[in-house]
Amino acid sequence: MVEQCLYCETPFDEQTALVQHLAADHEPAELSRIDRRKVERHNRHTWAVIPRRTMIRGAGSMAIGGILLGGWYTAITSAQGGNPSGWSMFSADLANTGTIDTTGVAAPVEEQWRFETPGSVGSAPAVVDGTVYVGSRNDYMYALDAEDGSEEWNFQSVGWGFDSSPAVVDGIVYIGSDDGNVYAIDADDGSEEWNFETGANWVSSSPAVVDDTVYIGSYSPTADNGRVYAIDADDGSEEWNFETGANWVQSSPAVVDGTVYVGSDDNHVYALDAGDGSKEWDFDTGAIVSSSPAVVDGTVFVGSRDNNVYALDAGDGSEVWRFGTDDEVNSSPAVAEGTVYVGSNDDHVYALDTGNGSELWRFDTGGEVSSSPAVVDGTVYVGSWDDNVHALDTDDGSEVWRFETGGRIFSHPAVWDNTVYVGSEDDHVYALTGPDPNNPTIGTINITNSTFENNTVGIQIGDDE
Repeated sequence: MVEQCLYCETPFDEQTALVQHLAADHEPAELSRIDRRKVERHNRHTWAVIPRRTMIRGAGSMAIGGILLGGWYTAITSAQGGNPSGWSMFSADLANTGTIDTTGVAAPVEEQWRFETPGSVGSAPAVVDGTVYVGSRNDYMYALDAEDGSEEWNFQSVGWGFDSSPAVVDGIVYIGSDDGNVYAIDADDGSEEWNFETGANWVSSSPAVVDDTVYIGSYSPTADNGRVYAIDADDGSEEWNFETGANWVQSSPAVVDGTVYVGSDDNHVYALDAGDGSKEWDFDTGAIVSSSPAVVDGTVFVGSRDNNVYALDAGDGSEVWRFGTDDEVNSSPAVAEGTVYVGSNDDHVYALDTGNGSELWRFDTGGEVSSSPAVVDGTVYVGSWDDNVHALDTDDGSEVWRFETGGRIFSHPAVWDNTVYVGSEDDHVYALTGPDPNNPTIGTINITNSTFENNTVGIQIGDDE
């Protein structure tokens, strides 16, 4: 099919050649938002796969492997998805590991700011380039300044609210809504790029965006047709859908090595081909799977309402091990350094060995734990129905700190740069921070009834040697 440039009517035999032409022969100001993103994505992917020695940088342009990128380009930060700096999606990454390389929050913790939505906040925040993106059950999604919590913009859905958690990729916020739509929203100004109507009532699943495709689940209360959708990230057109045997796919997909892993209310965990949606395998847990799979080192870790945490072989879906808790497991596992961290409705957070599922420790929060853990810098951060955010030591599960909100916490904490961002059923989004790791406080010295000579006080810290 012949492609034609909308700006100069030059014909091209394929889409790739057209995008290369847009990059080389047109300025960004000439292009539509969608065409600008196509060029930026093309430039990022080209840079990601070309060795440094093949780059030739000239005045106002760049040539890579014989491909002229023109006088503008964007540096890549991730070869898969191009995510900018931050906690950019549900459970941190495409594998849903719930962990990221950043500075955690040490004790004593304090509230940096809170933002009233108003409406309970079960959505997990995404934090990208100094902005917090989060949904609320009051019909709005918000963009907040990460430093002070001030509102940058808001976006209103057609109706209902946002239980889905946003994914921020290439300057676009992708999120599902309880009005049954999936939205693509400009991250800078909150304007709508497109919306996709699933025909369902709710989309509480959170999107994963890979290679220009959005993967997400949906809910329909009238029939057993809960689906997983693949949607074109540029224009919102449907690429494929997969129908499960239940009316709800609450689980948020993990996408690893060309396979989509997701749970369903029909009791199954599915592995689907990311390209065409065909089923690779499924595993029957015996109860609803609202937990979102984490995929690490060839193993799928996921919870079920049959009270178990499962480890499944990512290749064929066979069971590696299972661990039984005393209640439903709706929490989504986080996996870091050979340990699975997951909550249960039996009020506990568990640490399990990834290899054999043996229990390393458990912590009693005093309330159900449907929030999904975040693991950063040797600490597990998780919310509970006891209204608290808990910070636990990864080694032994001892509590480092807790912070009390005014309501139950379903939201998955996001951790970035010495700050925990989390929503609560008390209608607020919180930013919690600890001591500045670059300016530590050694201690406090109280001096009373002392005599000073020459207005000087000598303080010795350490050994006498």
